[in-house]
Amino acid sequence: MKITLRSIFPSCYKGEYVSPSPKPTKVVATKGGSSSNRVSITDLSYPSSTFSEDLSVSLAGSNLHVFTLAELKIITQSFSSSNFLGEGGFGPVHKGFIDDKVRPGLEAQPVAVKLLDLDGSQGHKEWLTEVVFLGQLRHPHLVKLIGYCCEEEHRLLVYEYLPRGSLENQLFRRYSASLPWSTRMKIAVGAAKGLAFLHEAKKPVIYRDFKASNILLDSDYNAKLSDFGLAKDGPEGDDTHVSTRVMGTQGYAAPEYIMTGHLTAMSDVYSFGVVLLELLTGRRSVDKGRPPREHNLVEWARPVLNDPRKLGRIMDPRLEGQYSEMGARKAAALAYQCLSHRPRSRPSMTTVVKILEPLKDFDDIPIGPFVYTVPTDNGVKESETPKERKRENGHHHRSHHHTNAHKHHDNSEMHKDANESEAPRERKRENGQHHRNHHRHNGHRPHPLKAPKPQNDEHQNGRRSGSNSPDSIAS
Repeated sequence: MKITLRSIFPSCYKGEYVSPSPKPTKVVATKGGSSSNRVSITDLSYPSSTFSEDLSVSLAGSNLHVFTLAELKIITQSFSSSNFLGEGGFGPVHKGFIDDKVRPGLEAQPVAVKLLDLDGSQGHKEWLTEVVFLGQLRHPHLVKLIGYCCEEEHRLLVYEYLPRGSLENQLFRRYSASLPWSTRMKIAVGAAKGLAFLHEAKKPVIYRDFKASNILLDSDYNAKLSDFGLAKDGPEGDDTHVSTRVMGTQGYAAPEYIMTGHLTAMSDVYSFGVVLLELLTGRRSVDKGRPPREHNLVEWARPVLNDPRKLGRIMDPRLEGQYSEMGARKAAALAYQCLSHRPRSRPSMTTVVKILEPLKDFDDIPIGPFVYTVPTDNGVKESETPKERKRENGHHHRSHHHTNAHKHHDNSEMHKDANESEAPRERKRENGQHHRNHHRHNGHRPHPLKAPKPQNDEHQNGRRSGSNSPDSIAS
């Protein structure tokens, strides 16, 4: 049986005759998306009579559910503000919950429902692109598309819910604990694997909009690529690139793509290098709130990425030195290669994965913040550790206590008559008071000098709140 676009998206093409169907059509996709017969986006971009062309294979793997708008209102409590998760270029996103009461046989689970903003920067074409790509592509590091809704002018997408949100929010939000080094490397590896899967498919895909806000995180910080609205089929045959309108986000797009419109897999590699640099420095790709020479992260940081002596100057101060120095050097050198102005000098994403994978397990991370102590004249040695000083002070305290006890013993005969009348509890209280007085005068001295803790490099939140968010680019 042949499947046509009209049968897959019946309500989207009301201008053409569609034979009635008693049940919503479900799309089925090729497992792993590796088949060279995968549906081409170029065939699906613009609704017209050419879209009646039969698809050579079904779209699926696991079923994509076709939801009605009424069902999605139930799922999200009529898109309640209490379920609002955020908003991007596509439109607002709401949390919902689906179970077999909404759709028999559907696994009960939380979901994220993305509603196309009719006045937004994206439209039907981007919506259809996302349905087609994620309807066919399945990978642990790509977000799972559960279903969609195409009803009159309404366009919605239903995804698995990822509780930790985007990397952008986790990395840049204020008043939160900094992401540890190993977690940052885990996220980088997962995102790299997602891109490598797209690039290495028999029919390659160029993601085109790789950035921190499009990397979503599950509860274990596993990275998943989302938002495929700008994705493109890669060049085929003898073609070296795909010529497109320049679209993406300022600060992430490769320079050669901005200048020529020539899109290749190496354009994604450059964008990955920018995100890797964000993970190392804790800075946004573009931040107009910084001094002028530091507005563009790549221009500011790239010159020192290959210099281990200067690398510490650009590392995220919120890490407080708690990172692998060897791992940081290797990651910085990799970012330097990815950000090369010559696309052919950039590594493939498969190579990137091989380099990054070991970095999350490096064990040369310092145990605690470094505290420097200078030598002084009071007997504290520069090489002493706090534990050694504590031990020495404790020995001094015991010696002093022993000496005082000996003096009390020598004078005991002189004061014997007076002491005999003292109650043991009163003597104990007096000795305790003497001990506290002595400890107050001769106790531990503070460290002569402690290095001040670095100040947190705080930034505004992502696109959803922000004046500092990168601008989208389109020409």
